[in-house]
Amino acid sequence: MNAIFTEIGKFLATHSRFIIGVIVNVIIIYVFLKATDSFTSKFETRLRNRNPESPLLNLMPVLTRIFKAVVIFMLLAGFLQSFGYNVSSLIAGFGITGLAVGFAAKEAIGNVFGSVGLLADKVYKIGEYISFNGYEGTVENINLRSTTIRTLDGFRVNVPNNLLANEEITNVSQANKRRIDITVDVEYGTSNEKIDRAIEILNQIVLENSRMYDDPFAFLENLAASSIQVRLVAYARTKAWAEFAEIKSEVIREIIHRYRAEGIEFAFPSTSVYMAE
Repeated sequence: MNAIFTEIGKFLATHSRFIIGVIVNVIIIYVFLKATDSFTSKFETRLRNRNPESPLLNLMPVLTRIFKAVVIFMLLAGFLQSFGYNVSSLIAGFGITGLAVGFAAKEAIGNVFGSVGLLADKVYKIGEYISFNGYEGTVENINLRSTTIRTLDGFRVNVPNNLLANEEITNVSQANKRRIDITVDVEYGTSNEKIDRAIEILNQIVLENSRMYDDPFAFLENLAASSIQVRLVAYARTKAWAEFAEIKSEVIREIIHRYRAEGIEFAFPSTSVYMAE
């Protein structure tokens, strides 16, 4: 037993500087981790108070881990360098390994850079309605790999961020108004007075609706094969798709009611056949 304690004493005496260095570095790393957690917690609290739906909130845990890993690696490298270890070969080994991992996980890395690009450009945030590449819906979640969209059909679609970063994205929620574009077909037998009245009615419907902008534009668009086409272009005072659909429905309903009340007949596809005697 005395021999064991003697060997331990010799080891401690020989490597005392190294052991003290390890203890000091462990304390520094512990303090650093605690300080980072405290700073991150305060930053997240302020960010959540200013913008509870900020996409950065979803990325904070990942970014914090990356920052911790980098600083801890630098502290360990400095500690080993101070005791004569060749850190250059260690860094070179990490570089080769990182290169191999990079080739193997290029899609994942692309998603990370895609996320950074989307956040930097402020393309969209959680709760906003977007449209891209045939898809449209409400953004439910944004993380380091993908964005989750809730489509109009109620489906959840996860789209990799590197694909979204290269797509043309329309952020409908950031629009200050929504366009209503309606074409009405009336019969060719409609009198000149009723044609003029059909245009007036379209303008009146918009001007009387408090949820529409007061700049309607109604006009004769075309002489189609079986109808005279009257067109209305106007703008609703909303960004939300559901409210826009409701306003558009109100406009169409008013068109139907007023045209019928004034005897303006709607046309439908038809063909006239003339029989020669």
